[in-house]
Amino acid sequence: MTHRSIRIGALTRVEGEGSLLVRARDGRVTDVELNIYEPPRFFEAMLRGRAHTEPPDITARICGICPVAYQMSACQAIESACGAEVTGPLRDLRLLLYYGEWIESHALHIHLLHAPDFLGYDSGVAMAADHRPVLERGLALKKAGNELVAALGGRAIHPVNVRVGGFYRVPARTELAPLAERLRHARDQALATVEWVAGFDFPDVEHGYRFLALSHPAEYAILSGSISVSDGTAFAASDWPAHVVEEQVPCSTALHARLDGSTGYLVGALARYALNAHLLSPLARSAASDAGLGPVCRNPFRSIVVRAVEILHACDEALRIIEDYTEPDAPSVPVDPRPGVGHGVSEAPRGTLYHRYRIDDAGLIAEADIVPPTSQNQARIEMDLRHLVEPRLDLPQVELAALCERTVRNHDPCISCSAHFLDLRLDR
Repeated sequence: MTHRSIRIGALTRVEGEGSLLVRARDGRVTDVELNIYEPPRFFEAMLRGRAHTEPPDITARICGICPVAYQMSACQAIESACGAEVTGPLRDLRLLLYYGEWIESHALHIHLLHAPDFLGYDSGVAMAADHRPVLERGLALKKAGNELVAALGGRAIHPVNVRVGGFYRVPARTELAPLAERLRHARDQALATVEWVAGFDFPDVEHGYRFLALSHPAEYAILSGSISVSDGTAFAASDWPAHVVEEQVPCSTALHARLDGSTGYLVGALARYALNAHLLSPLARSAASDAGLGPVCRNPFRSIVVRAVEILHACDEALRIIEDYTEPDAPSVPVDPRPGVGHGVSEAPRGTLYHRYRIDDAGLIAEADIVPPTSQNQARIEMDLRHLVEPRLDLPQVELAALCERTVRNHDPCISCSAHFLDLRLDR
């Protein structure tokens, strides 16, 4: 009887703190644990008793990489509970802000976290010695995204200009012109990035993923839509609790999620692309085809190509919004508190992000529930590891451990986002 174990005490080039354990016996993988040991962050509890206007500012602090995602899902949930709707130029500005976050987040992941795996480096810094122009291009893309977030959100990290109902201040059309010039250059850089990553050597791996992502009839969904699943089912944001159930697992401070009783569905770039590729901008759609993606991509290592295509789409659509922009009559719509429950779903760079709030008679938050994308993907990442490792158990230990880390990084986990809540009981 032969035993083998792979232990990685601290995963690298991911946001947050996590480890990995894989055990095998007689050629079969017996255990896989993606151990998220970062202390839980009790944001849902902190929101209780707060005014209905506060969730966008509080939840933005969950993540410094994707604060806009938390603000957008929070705003939509509160507006849903209060019977308000943000449309027209204000919705366009929200989408523009979100595109800025997509650009900066994907650029960071592609160039500094993921590309070193394909080029044989242990960090983006080490890679810079031989690939300086590529890293500079990635940093320029990230800067373009940061500038877009800062222009609309007041600052690049944890924006302060977002409010329930819209914004505190909206830009004049003339203020967006300099952004358009930078975005045109960023679009060229994004196209070059797609061509660059498409040339990487990808392991020959495919998984039968069950994808979940937002879908919208008129756009590559990011800000709103219905929740679609690759098996053909779909449901509204208000029906999320009936379909997605979270549970605590012993090895992680992040909750695992089940979709309709089944473990291991996938959210994120691969899911969005599989369900919505036909709604990419024409330039992004053409680039995806030239990169060999096809209508669906089931190779998680090629997710880096999908993210590059999404950067290109974000640049293209951001330019369209700026060109068509008309300043709204007011920076926000009224959102008066009323008792009720609201649901909000949007597409964070790492996948579908759900918020639910119950507002009481005093206009205060009585209950809050936040389901981030990384916790939804945790079980699926473990399944990927099981399927990848088992036929490769004859590889040297160092090589197999490196492949396991690469498998985790394929999904760009944001561990700090995922470590939300533990069910704590004190017996005295």
